[in-house]
Amino acid sequence: MDPAGAVPALERELRAALAEDERRQREGEAKLRALRQGVPDYGQFREIVLASHLKPLEKKDRLGQRRNVLWNACAASAKAAPTHTVEVPQELDQLPRTAAEFHRDWRRCFKSGTQKYQFLLELGGEALGRIFQADVGFGLLGEFLTVLAENICPGDRAAILQILQSLAGTRRFGLNVALLSQAEKEGSQELFRKLQSRECQAAGQPGSPANSEVGREAHPMETHLKKETEEERTVVELMKCYQVS
Repeated sequence: MDPAGAVPALERELRAALAEDERRQREGEAKLRALRQGVPDYGQFREIVLASHLKPLEKKDRLGQRRNVLWNACAASAKAAPTHTVEVPQELDQLPRTAAEFHRDWRRCFKSGTQKYQFLLELGGEALGRIFQADVGFGLLGEFLTVLAENICPGDRAAILQILQSLAGTRRFGLNVALLSQAEKEGSQELFRKLQSRECQAAGQPGSPANSEVGREAHPMETHLKKETEEERTVVELMKCYQVS
């Protein structure tokens, strides 16, 4: 690597880390403030925490001042705004490596649940666990569960279980689960119901269409049954972690 080019890259990484630390600090202070104020319901609590990321207006800010802001980082630059919805590519030039980069791509580049679902699968459980090892971040866990529940495909069962396992191993996971809204809790229950469905279980069987090629390979039935039992045990353990009854 060129030493001259390595310095700007390190500076960008340092700025991203500092920005993420400041975001977590603001979020934590907002949570404490909301608890001390005795916020009556989850909705108001969520609004207070999300508002902690907003920057206050400064003197240089002017009402009505036109600002040229590229709201979609993945859209190509153009002189005139497009009259139709721009399709965001499924693959980015570079997958996020930090929580700050993930937030940027998650909010700006992916607008539909299907796109977000594919993004989570593309990253995989190992990368997500590494990105969010310090904290998943307020609101994100509920979004993940909802997106997975609404878009789950039977053939993705193993990948989704790996994602859920990795997220369960992040710091402050119990607090994030406790702060799930009612709708997000229902989404979590729906996700695990689908993971336990016969359709999902059948997708992993050697004779199923999704695994017909695997079935023709030299995989003994005992290996499959052992794997199926391990997955069922994993589902049960994860249901306890995510407080799903």
